[in-house]
Amino acid sequence: MHNFKKMKIWKESMDLVSESYKITRNFPDFEKFGLASQMNRCAISIPSNIAEGSSKSSDKHFRNYLETSLGSAFEWETQLIIALNEQYISKEIFEKLEHKIKQVQKMISSFQLNLDT
Repeated sequence: MHNFKKMKIWKESMDLVSESYKITRNFPDFEKFGLASQMNRCAISIPSNIAEGSSKSSDKHFRNYLETSLGSAFEWETQLIIALNEQYISKEIFEKLEHKIKQVQKMISSFQLNLDT
């Protein structure tokens, strides 16, 4: 078992949740139950699955939760691209958050590999 609150991937993904809420507040009202909601749920899924997986008794089970977390990270990245394409966010914000999500994806992947050894 791992203490998720001390894990860098959990902390970084929690920061991403805050960033997601921050940008989606400025989306058009008609996106409240669409893209904005979906982005925030995906963002929340990333640290939530890391936390839930950390409670499992085996690394095999933890890897499954990390896989789900990684999937949510890629889904969130796709939604970020949609937000840019729809001009809900600026190119500058997009680039900052794209860098952040790619870092989170790399950290999750690396952590998975380290569990395999």
